[in-house]
Amino acid sequence: MTPDPFARLAPFIQEYIWREGWSEIRAVQAAACAAILDTDDHVLITSGTASGKTEAALLPILTAMHHDPPQSIGALYIGPLKALINDQFYRLEGLLEASCVPVSAWHGDVSASRKARTLREARGVLQITPESLEGLLLRRGTSLRHLFGDLRFVVIDEAHAFMADERGRQVQCLLDRLAWVTAAPPRRVGLSATLGDVSQAQAWLRGRTSRAVQVVADSGGHRRIRLALDHFTQTPLSADDGEPGTDDDATPLSRAPGLYDHLYVHTQGRKSLVFQSSRQGVEETVQSLRELAEQRGGRDIYHVHHGSVAAAYRQDAEAAMREAGTPACTVATVTLELGIDLGQLERVLQIGPPASVSSFVQRLGRTGRRGEPGEMLFYVLESELDDTRPPHDRVPWALLRAIATVELYVGERWVEPARTPQLPTSLLVHQSLGMLEQYGEQHPRELAERVLGLTPFSHVTHDQYRDLLRGLIASDHLQRTDEGGLILGLAGGALVHDWHFLAVFQDEPEYAVFSGTSQIGTIGAPPDVGRVFPLIGRAWRVLSVDDGRRQVFVRRERGRNQGIWLGGGDFEVHDRVVTAMREILASENDYTYLQPAARERLQAGRELARASGLLTGCVHPLSGHQLLLTPWRGTHVQGSLLTVLNHIGVPTVREAGFALGLRGDAAELREMLGAVPDEETIRAGLRDAHLARPHQGGPGKFDRLVAPGLLADARITDALDIPGALAELRVINDALLQVT
Repeated sequence: MTPDPFARLAPFIQEYIWREGWSEIRAVQAAACAAILDTDDHVLITSGTASGKTEAALLPILTAMHHDPPQSIGALYIGPLKALINDQFYRLEGLLEASCVPVSAWHGDVSASRKARTLREARGVLQITPESLEGLLLRRGTSLRHLFGDLRFVVIDEAHAFMADERGRQVQCLLDRLAWVTAAPPRRVGLSATLGDVSQAQAWLRGRTSRAVQVVADSGGHRRIRLALDHFTQTPLSADDGEPGTDDDATPLSRAPGLYDHLYVHTQGRKSLVFQSSRQGVEETVQSLRELAEQRGGRDIYHVHHGSVAAAYRQDAEAAMREAGTPACTVATVTLELGIDLGQLERVLQIGPPASVSSFVQRLGRTGRRGEPGEMLFYVLESELDDTRPPHDRVPWALLRAIATVELYVGERWVEPARTPQLPTSLLVHQSLGMLEQYGEQHPRELAERVLGLTPFSHVTHDQYRDLLRGLIASDHLQRTDEGGLILGLAGGALVHDWHFLAVFQDEPEYAVFSGTSQIGTIGAPPDVGRVFPLIGRAWRVLSVDDGRRQVFVRRERGRNQGIWLGGGDFEVHDRVVTAMREILASENDYTYLQPAARERLQAGRELARASGLLTGCVHPLSGHQLLLTPWRGTHVQGSLLTVLNHIGVPTVREAGFALGLRGDAAELREMLGAVPDEETIRAGLRDAHLARPHQGGPGKFDRLVAPGLLADARITDALDIPGALAELRVINDALLQVT
């Protein structure tokens, strides 16, 4: 390899680098140049946020395309968000100004004329979401070889986000299907800032291809971060707190006034990004901050960013964050967690523990760009303590989880590995129907060969797939032809031809919300006429509802309002996180980033745990006929344990934090647990119980179409950890001896 990677780049890229005043090619970019230009392998680039991963992939890819121009689209960039694609699109336009390599975007917000030009020219780089790529494969079958016949590279941005959910498995299917129309299978380049298991990411990127996966990792040392973790108490809302107020009502909406005072002070005069776990939390936070600004004569610098806010308002928020020299604060859910460039972001403020360690790393990585330390203010909220409650109700669970999240990353660089299902039934339906839409009539054996050859379905047996097809025929989603082939039935055709089919995630019907003629956002269900609710950080009164057109008409309102947003805060917590929480509670370690209130609350929790014996054993008396179970396991094992206990007839109740309640005395429970069947018997019993219930589908978007037997197999295999639950039952049974 030429020692100077700069000399290897195409001339127009060299000119761009000089023009932009880059001082050097970063180490990760030099290593990626070697991996992409000197080998034929797939490449996984893992490096911190804002470390130049995108350029590390694109500079050598564009150089290769410059020297040997493809005869179709040469590089496909798959991004998880339209906003991220738009951001990268503008960055690429500058890079490619002086080149002959066109770049285009394709998603729901791109105009028909721009898409038509892409179809005509079919050159350069195409940036796309998984859903839009699915649409191309299904709707543009005759153009696919023209578009992708000479495709050389597929770049998958934010690979860790794809690996963790159904969309990532859809991406694997799309990559496999793309390879059927290309002259040679394209190379894959994955980009990620947060990988828990690099070997798992390599396997995900490789799929069923025969290429090796080279890892290009940033070895630039640890980032500098400034972190403070504070604790605030929430006061419960009174019965009147949700009712609309009058114009004179200026009381903050906040459940935690001290928190919003703190947020207000620490978002003044700078670019800051506040993360909340729910849309309701976002709306409440922005309204509270705006009220404080009004009361104190400050500027309204606050913006809202979540999935129910109209695109124009989200774009306004992004533009305000990029605008140099002016303070701005945006409060967001996960919609700003991924790598949209927000310019000189100075501070991230996190309210409550994020969904995962990976999410924490992504959010922390939004700040501290261009050599500056990352800076995060982390807030934990807790309801007022009631000393009459049992000890486990007074453990600071959220604070422990927040500290565990920080310690696992900062101390160990640990991030959750993705959990991969063996029987992704909803996606199996989706790809089966899509395959018939794309290719037309197919013999069942031919369809099975195509579908089961896709990477996510390597564990699906032919018998299981036969059951799926029979169920789809029975529901008229598939039909048999006189020749014995399969085509889409009436129900299947209607489903596939609806644009909602392209997405594999649940997309509930929504009502568009209008103020005058301007759409301000969407809501899941129409509120009653006269009700006041929050959207884009303001209060709105419902004037009328058009159910036929699914539209809600509103006017601006002052005062308090009723929350309408549901969801948020319900997510899987990994075993390692819960183990770390117990270790923190049991230790005497001091954490320098804890602020006085957080340090005091942790110490009180430790004293409570020691005095109550919560850290000794896993079974504790609660009352004469109830025991407390503290297995200190993550939600996957705990949920499996709850399922098995209910199945064998042990009465249970969910308790605070990561505890379960068992009803009955110790001797009774020990007798019941001593007769627990073996794993195969448990599995068979759970399957029978599932089949005995009315078929209501499962969590996946298309699970309602899955044969009940296959859906039961999927739940038992993927949603439950039966071996883990049985192992815990043995520990519990032994612990019951001590209680007896």
